[in-house]
Amino acid sequence: MPTVGQPIPHDSANGHVTGEALYIEDIRPVVDELYVEFVGSPVACGKIVSVDLAQAKKEPGVVGVYTYQDVLGHNLFGPVICDEPFLAESRVDYVGQPIVVIAGKTLEAARRGCRAVKIEVAPEPAVLDIDTAIEKQQFIGPERRIDRGDFDSAWKNAGHKIEGTFESGGQEQFYLESQSAIAYPGEQGQIVVESSTQNPTETQAVLAEVLGLKMHEVVVTCKRMGGGFGGKETQGVIPALMAALVSQKTGRAARIVYTKDDDMKVTGKRHAYKTWYQAGFDSEGRLTAVKMDYYSNGGASADLSTGIMERTLLHADNAYYLPNVKTCGRICKTNLPPNTAFRGFGGPQAVAVIENIMQEVAAHLGKDAFDVRRVNCYGDAPRNTTPYEQEVTSNLLPEIFDKLAETSDYKARLAEVEDFNLTSRTQLRGIAMTAVKFGISFTTKFLNQGNALVSVYTDGTVQVSTGATEMGQGVNTKIRQIVADEFGIGVEKVLVMTTSTEKSINTSPTAASAGTDLNGAAAVHACAQIKQRMADYAAKLFNENNPTHKPSADDIRFEGGHVFDRRSPDHSIPFGEFTNQARMARVDLGARGFYKTPGIDFDREAGRGNPFFYFTTGCAVSEVLIDRFTGDLCVERVDMLMDIGRMINPGIDHGQVIGGFIQGMGWATAECLVYNDAGELLSYSPTTYKIPNITDVPETFNLAFMDNGANAQNIRSSKAVGEPPLLLGLSAWAAAKHAVSCAAGKQSASMKLPATNEEILMCLTRIENTRREADKRQTSTR
Repeated sequence: MPTVGQPIPHDSANGHVTGEALYIEDIRPVVDELYVEFVGSPVACGKIVSVDLAQAKKEPGVVGVYTYQDVLGHNLFGPVICDEPFLAESRVDYVGQPIVVIAGKTLEAARRGCRAVKIEVAPEPAVLDIDTAIEKQQFIGPERRIDRGDFDSAWKNAGHKIEGTFESGGQEQFYLESQSAIAYPGEQGQIVVESSTQNPTETQAVLAEVLGLKMHEVVVTCKRMGGGFGGKETQGVIPALMAALVSQKTGRAARIVYTKDDDMKVTGKRHAYKTWYQAGFDSEGRLTAVKMDYYSNGGASADLSTGIMERTLLHADNAYYLPNVKTCGRICKTNLPPNTAFRGFGGPQAVAVIENIMQEVAAHLGKDAFDVRRVNCYGDAPRNTTPYEQEVTSNLLPEIFDKLAETSDYKARLAEVEDFNLTSRTQLRGIAMTAVKFGISFTTKFLNQGNALVSVYTDGTVQVSTGATEMGQGVNTKIRQIVADEFGIGVEKVLVMTTSTEKSINTSPTAASAGTDLNGAAAVHACAQIKQRMADYAAKLFNENNPTHKPSADDIRFEGGHVFDRRSPDHSIPFGEFTNQARMARVDLGARGFYKTPGIDFDREAGRGNPFFYFTTGCAVSEVLIDRFTGDLCVERVDMLMDIGRMINPGIDHGQVIGGFIQGMGWATAECLVYNDAGELLSYSPTTYKIPNITDVPETFNLAFMDNGANAQNIRSSKAVGEPPLLLGLSAWAAAKHAVSCAAGKQSASMKLPATNEEILMCLTRIENTRREADKRQTSTR
């Protein structure tokens, strides 16, 4: 029986429960292994006056003290723009920026060494927010634009107009396993690093560049991560460099594991955005002119901010056809840790803006926001092309909108919500449906490739190595199922091995929701090569044993744990027995597969092309309850409907969809990063930074999927599921905005994201103050 489409348990499920699944910190130290810590900048911006290491070097148990002067290669690195120092040289640009690396025989010795370092910095005024960066014209990278139609003319002639600003906050990835790495010295200056990274090849390349080595002298491995969410696509490089530098200098193994507090303080997060928008529309709410100028808080260096802003522009439309549109994106340079990838990669910030516009248009016209969304939804030609001129094919969005409205009983519940708000003086309810159309592929073309090494052994078992990294999302389990079905054997006979740059070369990060798409397809390509050789041999073998029937390689099947002739099924050999015979006949039972995504090509200068292989789409309805006196928000019910094609593993996909939604709901309603005026993060632990917990999960959560096998160009007709559900968490924010607008008499109610208790309470207070001022004016005119 095929395993694809079955809810096979996660391959590490038992290990997670028993503790046998090892993470970096669980790996037992080797003899003479060193512990690594670092000393960071005490200020957000300034020039380094002096670094006194004398006392640190005298501390008992301290083995090494290192600065940028100990770097043998290049101290600057960066995945796009080479502008980030490994260790600060003459100046510092954010609080906690690494300056000194300390190696100790014990963790306490390393920490004592850190406390003994004396650093003097001449502080300079820090730029911490978007407005100040714009005022000072501090930007990273070029301005990017995507335009279509004639916005200026459409805006001038629009029957209705709104304009304003929208702010969305950042978000901490909050992976449970902190940034960590262990480095082991090899022969002839070589080095092996075990890293909690989504991007082994990038880590390998930077290690080689900074350590003064070549890539073939560095091996990076990753068995699994305790979460990533984009935060380990590039940010794992600095801890890997610290461990590797110590190992290179001492000839001893070295490990570093950030504390949770330090991890939150010094690593990059989801970008905060501020967007200025204008929208023109007709009396039905149909958008005729839209302009959006996005500004992101990039932090102190580029990291992945340019690619993130590019995806923002590519998701400005979300699920809606925009005939005349202008979008522009700039990245602000500030004195915060370099912000980085987070599940959605700039898409959520764009979708939040257009969904806010939908709510505002509805309030302006006195309509329900569902009706505004539905009339703007992508449909048939000519309303089926994006602003960058990619056709939205196999589009189920209209059907998803209509079906979910029916199954969730949206209209009846809307009436009940608004009736409730007219009578309750202590609580408010809100309800909203939002959509997602998420493009699947890396927007940087060359990254859309994967490779895999498949090895079949003589007992009929199989090992698979790919560039995919497992962070709990189940990519290894899906690849295991795909390979098992290719050979017609059970999943228990297939193992997906530790990801290693030694086996899978020049790989792309496990990101962009494309891990299974790329690496699964590469594994299939490898299997196909092996199967062809096996089929050729099987045909020859069956010919020798059956003179009356001469099967060809095309007649050979691999099913049910056997190899057989489809026209003579009695001619069958168990797979394990057959592989042993094949080896004796000198048949090659290993292959390297390769896959590159077809049909994608985007001209970023012109803002035109097909950046995506396909789109994953869906809708969600959220209903919320708000306490008028405290702003406390409870998401009571969620209904979701998604098109994710044919599921490779329904159990894993259900988990990804629900988990993604809850993470998006957290960003949209609860998670608030707070910095003081000195650029220090104040919300750096679970006590001060609120991620959703079990009590925040909606009591009623209805999840359904469209039956759609039309995505045949992708592996097993599946669709990516990692990032798209997160964006549907915005439905909770939109429901909160609907509730607040009801308090304002269904008028526009400006609200930032996240809709924390404080933000909601401030909105309600502004509404009440406005009402009182209006009453005073009315009284004074009588």
